[in-house]
Amino acid sequence: MSKTSSGIALLISLLTSSAAFAQYATDALRYSEINQNGSARFQALGGNHAAIGGDASSIYGNPAGLGFYNRNEFTLSPAVTIAGTKANYLGNEDKQSSSLFNIPQASVVFASQPGFQRKWKRSSFGVSFSRQQSFQNGYLYGGRNNNSAYIDNVLETVNNANPPYTIKELEDGLKNDATGNPIANSIPVAYYQMYLINPTTTSGPPFAAIDDRSVVDQSGDFTSKGATSQWTFAYAGNLDDKFYLGGNIGFSRIKYDYSSRFSDDYINSPSLTYIDQFEDFTVRGNGFNASLGAIYKFNPMFQIGGTLISPTISAIKETYSQSVAAGYVGGKIKDADGNLITPPYSSLPIAANDFEYTLIGPMRGNLGGTVFFQNKGFLTATIDYVGYSGMRATTSFLDADGNRNFKNDTKAEIKDTFRNTVNFRLGGEIRANIFRARIGGAYIADPYLDRTDGIDRSKLLFSAGVGVRNDRFFVDLAGTFTTYKSAYTPYYLKDPRNYASVEITNRPVNVMLTGGVFF
Repeated sequence: MSKTSSGIALLISLLTSSAAFAQYATDALRYSEINQNGSARFQALGGNHAAIGGDASSIYGNPAGLGFYNRNEFTLSPAVTIAGTKANYLGNEDKQSSSLFNIPQASVVFASQPGFQRKWKRSSFGVSFSRQQSFQNGYLYGGRNNNSAYIDNVLETVNNANPPYTIKELEDGLKNDATGNPIANSIPVAYYQMYLINPTTTSGPPFAAIDDRSVVDQSGDFTSKGATSQWTFAYAGNLDDKFYLGGNIGFSRIKYDYSSRFSDDYINSPSLTYIDQFEDFTVRGNGFNASLGAIYKFNPMFQIGGTLISPTISAIKETYSQSVAAGYVGGKIKDADGNLITPPYSSLPIAANDFEYTLIGPMRGNLGGTVFFQNKGFLTATIDYVGYSGMRATTSFLDADGNRNFKNDTKAEIKDTFRNTVNFRLGGEIRANIFRARIGGAYIADPYLDRTDGIDRSKLLFSAGVGVRNDRFFVDLAGTFTTYKSAYTPYYLKDPRNYASVEITNRPVNVMLTGGVFF
């Protein structure tokens, strides 16, 4: 499928399918969420960035924190992430886990020498690479469905289309690709060509399923990987050891891939043994953002800080691929005359759909305070604001009307789906000579306006860590446990009583080690 024609096909699907229409609102949230980032020290403190300085995390957290530096520093942070999930579908429970080694943080800070005779005491410049969020995930699910199968979704799509599908349209939708192999331009075309849906009139509609009565055992799996990473350049200064001011600019990279399978295994069907659906989704994007931060030290025991972060503007390219496979009882199927024949196709790929758009993420801000207990430790807290309802998406991939409709429809969907949120973080550190012990936690609010599926998607983060620090180097170790729920719906039908969603309990664990040297 050509770039232009695939874009037009995508627009049509957006306007005719509420599930597809909501896709870009969901994508906007996926690429915009940030639960916790930073060095092992800051992660052990619950991800607090607002009112703490002197850490490489300040480069992309509150850049004013660089103003506390009085010497150069290099840090590197390897980590291991263990993604654990529990999926409940139609009363059955399945568990899945996976692990990933990565290096989510590396940085260098250059500090100027202090100017004792000036109010502007010192300044620092920092560069960092950081992983802002991880897309590593995976789950399995399955259960017996007595009410529907995926074929019912295809049938509703075909019979409710306006204008209705015709036999000619479904016949013409099968072409040969560049290598001469057959390829369908849509799921309905593939189902028609594989005799899974059949016409009931000479023109076609209404179409009927080859089997819409048999009970099915449904199963599926989902695997995703990738991350949003960012190179950040920051500068900060220190005014009279009281007021710290800094700014940064970040260049982000989105890399996201997922593969999924959904299977209907037919029980005692006279025609079918199974129908399988396969999906592959690839996303690549580049973006930029900027932030301005400040920290004010009232006295040696108390300081406050805050950061204002611009929306990240990202140019995104995506490719969506599907395929269908089916098994027939005895390898045969009845044609229009009732004769048993070998079906012409037992599997068909769907033409890949390419699309390009610009995503404008949410405006963010935070405010926090830190209380120091001399040289024995401190407590720090942060309130985060995230303006999810202000996310936007635009495209120039379609024609003028299509571009305008995509912008307006996605804006409306985002406003109808998401709300602005306020998150809370709390952390503390205890010091004993060169040793450090830390503990923290965070509450990440549910960004969805409605909970029609009854799932609260708020997240709880619990973290802890230890560290050693002397005049030449430091080493910090942190672990973070996160728990939250999400949902996945394999297909939709008009009557919500006839389909089900997978309720997923996510419990990832991240263990990070940060090592740093002064030079």
